[in-house]
Amino acid sequence: MINIRPVSDLRNKFTEIEDMVSEGEPVYLTKNGYGTMVVLSLEEYSSMVSMIDEKLQEAELIANSTSKRYSHDEVFGKVKAYLESDE
Repeated sequence: MINIRPVSDLRNKFTEIEDMVSEGEPVYLTKNGYGTMVVLSLEEYSSMVSMIDEKLQEAELIANSTSKRYSHDEVFGKVKAYLESDE
């Protein structure tokens, strides 16, 4: 379930938000009805950064081994399709 909370909950209900993120789920914070930030546990953030770094290193190795290049539309089209397939 997506956790959307007002940013004031960081001050007023910190422990509640801390419990949510410790379960591995991000908490999306809003200010005046608009999204402003996401709170993640250190473990989730570290895992996300590590995965991105691994994928970038993998892409660099592939790029160095071939002359084939992809356009912006091709890359982001594939990323979008991949993300939509996970939903």
